[in-house]
Amino acid sequence: MAEGAGAGPRLAELLAAGRRLWEEVEAGAEPSSGAPAVQDKVRQGLDALQRAAAMVAQLDLFSENEELEEIASADLKYLPLPALLGALTLKQVDLSRRLEHLESARAHFWRFLKLCSSYGLGSFHLPPASPPGEEDAGSPSPGGPTAAQPSLVAMASSRQAKIERYKQKKELENRLASMRTFVEGGQADEDQIREYYILQIQKWINTSLEEIESIDQEMVILRSRGTAKQSSAPPHGTSRQARAPLKPFILTRDAAQAKVFGAGYPGLPTMTVDDWYEQRRRQGVVSGQSTPQRAPAGITDEELQKQQQEKKEEEDDEEALQKARNWDDWKDTHPRGYGNRQNVG
Repeated sequence: MAEGAGAGPRLAELLAAGRRLWEEVEAGAEPSSGAPAVQDKVRQGLDALQRAAAMVAQLDLFSENEELEEIASADLKYLPLPALLGALTLKQVDLSRRLEHLESARAHFWRFLKLCSSYGLGSFHLPPASPPGEEDAGSPSPGGPTAAQPSLVAMASSRQAKIERYKQKKELENRLASMRTFVEGGQADEDQIREYYILQIQKWINTSLEEIESIDQEMVILRSRGTAKQSSAPPHGTSRQARAPLKPFILTRDAAQAKVFGAGYPGLPTMTVDDWYEQRRRQGVVSGQSTPQRAPAGITDEELQKQQQEKKEEEDDEEALQKARNWDDWKDTHPRGYGNRQNVG
């Protein structure tokens, strides 16, 4: 059984701490994966798992030259360490180092899949060690853009493989949930412990295949975005063409403001409405009576109506005078409220 050396934490404790932190981050108790508390757990989990991986490499627990039966049942739980490292690496949210994190996580997942393939764990096709298109990223494909597009048969087979992996994942999760209590409680025998750890490995195989496929797609997007930025950037030493500053202008509201500030651009009125009427009157086009008469400042509408009424009376408007006299006589003989019979009082 593998144990840590020295006075530091043992290998089993480091693995348990890293797995616990990964489960807490995966559960998503925080509102955002970029929260400081979440990123602290990610850093602590990565530190614990990296130390555990270094101990596993020092103890030489796994080798591609040995069979699965030669591995002790208690040591099988350390085999998914690279996959756990890859899963926690993807939880980092530093956008400036996103491509670096993707490459590191993919390397961890691929190392785990290669080790499982050498032990004959699971039936899957091992992905290439490097992302597709990384070796010949600078050279165009010989078949042109059409050759890079996947065929319909490949897309259908990939979709079917995803469906099968999803079904296996759900089945494995149910079996692991039913066996976890017995194994962690120490009630399971060696065969049950071995079966439990192998089921965990198979679950991580499906997860690693999905993550590598997703990483490859994201890396293509990030690299194409970086290429587009480089092509659109101006050459070194060249600056943008200097643009002449726009001349400010002010919209004038009356003649006085126009005289002080100026129009600013052609097309604005150069005189007020009163000036225009005065000019037209002098030219004889408009008579003086047609010029609109404005009310003096400070006079209300009521006073203006009184003035107009008085003016009419002064002009001996017989009809208006007779109407006013009749109204005064009627008020003398009819008190206020006369005729109100429905709403008395």
